[in-house]
Amino acid sequence: MGLVYLLLLLSLNCVHGGGIPTTLEGPFKPVTAPLDKSFSGNVTDLPDVPSNVEGFQPQQIFVSLSNNYDSVWISWITGEFQIGYDIQPLDPEWVQSIVQFRVLRSQVTYQAKGYSLVYSQIYPYDDLQKYTSGIIHHVLLTGLEPNTLYEYECGDPSISAMSDSHYFRTMPVSNASSYPSRIAVVGDLGLTYNTTTTVSHLLSNHPALLLLIGDLSYADLYFTNGTKWNISSSSFLQNPFRETYQPRWDYWGRFMQPLVSNVPAMVIEGEHEIEQQADNYAFVAYSYRFAFPYKEGGSSSSLYYSFNSGGIHFVMLGAFVNYDKSSDQYNWLERDLAEVDRKVTPWLVAAWHRPWYSTYVAHYREAECMRVEMEELLYHSGVDIVFNGHYINEVIITYRFMLMRGRTRVYNYSLDPCGPVYITVGDGGNVEGLDIEHADEPGNCPDPASTADKYLGGFCAFNFTSGPASGKFCWDQQPDYSAYRESSFGHGILEIVDVKQQTNRHYCGLQVKNETHALWTWHRNQEYYENAGDIIYIVREPNRCPVSPK
Repeated sequence: MGLVYLLLLLSLNCVHGGGIPTTLEGPFKPVTAPLDKSFSGNVTDLPDVPSNVEGFQPQQIFVSLSNNYDSVWISWITGEFQIGYDIQPLDPEWVQSIVQFRVLRSQVTYQAKGYSLVYSQIYPYDDLQKYTSGIIHHVLLTGLEPNTLYEYECGDPSISAMSDSHYFRTMPVSNASSYPSRIAVVGDLGLTYNTTTTVSHLLSNHPALLLLIGDLSYADLYFTNGTKWNISSSSFLQNPFRETYQPRWDYWGRFMQPLVSNVPAMVIEGEHEIEQQADNYAFVAYSYRFAFPYKEGGSSSSLYYSFNSGGIHFVMLGAFVNYDKSSDQYNWLERDLAEVDRKVTPWLVAAWHRPWYSTYVAHYREAECMRVEMEELLYHSGVDIVFNGHYINEVIITYRFMLMRGRTRVYNYSLDPCGPVYITVGDGGNVEGLDIEHADEPGNCPDPASTADKYLGGFCAFNFTSGPASGKFCWDQQPDYSAYRESSFGHGILEIVDVKQQTNRHYCGLQVKNETHALWTWHRNQEYYENAGDIIYIVREPNRCPVSPK
């Protein structure tokens, strides 16, 4: 099925513009796609999404991967949340956590049992409503076959509270010629009318895996009574204990279920998941609602972890937890990257929320301290692709203008053939709207003092010391390293196809992908879901860029 979609996509692009560019060709100049003023989408919130089940029937069902193909997490919620001033949490012991599963059309059914919990959102002020969740269940299915379609039901069979049947496909075995058919990537999804278009297009593109790059429900943009903050007000920006309306998480989970109950989805936190509450707790909803393979990968926190998907090793990093060279996260990352076997997982992909490279005014260079601490490690470990959210679509891969100089990638703001490809996709449907102003446009360069890390502290963004912007804080034109930028809502698709199945097959004059070629396509909401607004082959050069991890 994935190959059929690939052929269709490639044929469409052959018809509409000839061959597909690669990161090995050029010359091309940086591109800023014109703002489509006729379509800004609809950033209006969706109305509350009611529950469609009763009692302890499962809802908000979610599939996520463990760190390898042979195990998968199934998560769901039973019972209803409570919000008010005097509330009592549900008892997780009231209902079991059971998943019954089988290979599709098999007569043999297996059963797995997991654990359950609840969480509360409590503030240090008596006049704010408190929240307690329904019962959250997590069950790990093990002993699964690779690249196999499974059918499952979840719930508690002892009280006849089981879900309808859902389906998921396991990941392929990790090796150099085995990959998931297509990987969807989206950030800043939210729960707006734009979100509905993005998710509809995602479903139509049939991904095998979904990466959610932070800022999921935006529950922290609301008071505890459900009314929305004025996000431009000074009280909103300065309030350390920002109220949240936690039912937005439940509405988001219900809305997302048709997609994420059948397609494994992996999440990483954004700033809207911080949700600080009493006793200095943070990231509570994020950490409780989703299952993460962090323990399997040797991490001590759900805020950073890794996993394999066929011949790809994914590293999910936390941009809002300590990242300096003495931190637990950095030490874990060093160990994880040192253990990657590129003969087994040739592709190395990293993801976190705040981009290191972006040219938009909003949040300009605010993640500079993280870049200073971690970029060298990722570079010497040979990371191929980095996905970020937080901003609207921008591709920092310099596969265009800088190819005039025989380079394809970026490292430390310099054109470097062995640096990662950076792709920003913070445009799933968030309520904050589109970013449209660029720091390189006249009068738009931010005050350097505004770029300090307001979450973890520290200031690392100084004037450039070399290149066309030497002595300046911003470029005067779209930088070399900004290959393509566009203000629009949508999602991206990454595809890597088994080279053994594609030998000597060519489309538009280019060889179809293998363990050195990946196809990236960007799908705007205002167009038909199959259409690609931007398309590029990302090419690995392992012989040119040998890996030298510390």
